[in-house]
Amino acid sequence: MELNSIKPAAGAKHAKRRVGRGIGSGLGKTAGRGHKGQKSRSGGFHKVGFEGGQMPLQRRLPKRGFKSMSLKYNAEVTLQALDRLGLPEVDVAALKQANLVPASAQVVKVILRGAITKAVKLSGIGATAGAKAAIEAAGGSVA
Repeated sequence: MELNSIKPAAGAKHAKRRVGRGIGSGLGKTAGRGHKGQKSRSGGFHKVGFEGGQMPLQRRLPKRGFKSMSLKYNAEVTLQALDRLGLPEVDVAALKQANLVPASAQVVKVILRGAITKAVKLSGIGATAGAKAAIEAAGGSVA
């Protein structure tokens, strides 16, 4: 191998498209822009969603809904998951350690799904009314 014989892989390089350079190039005359109109002219383009002055679709439709930005910091845990965890005292750090809630979670709530048999003391964790009743029935507490 010599420095003067090194070439890029086949198909790695291709010639730049030269428009408006005569009939023989295949892109002469209108240079691939069709005939007349706004899109054929230099600088003649419009913003995304522009409909020629007609009210654009995204403005014709009503605005609807709301997505809370704090939603990504909320997490929920089921009674079934708490029962499988098997710890007598549970806080947010313990749930993060066990990978039951994401590391970014700040607010954690226990929901009523499944059953709990062991007594569990929750600290710094909320619970729905049904989940709270189930935890207290099993001998645990929600603080």
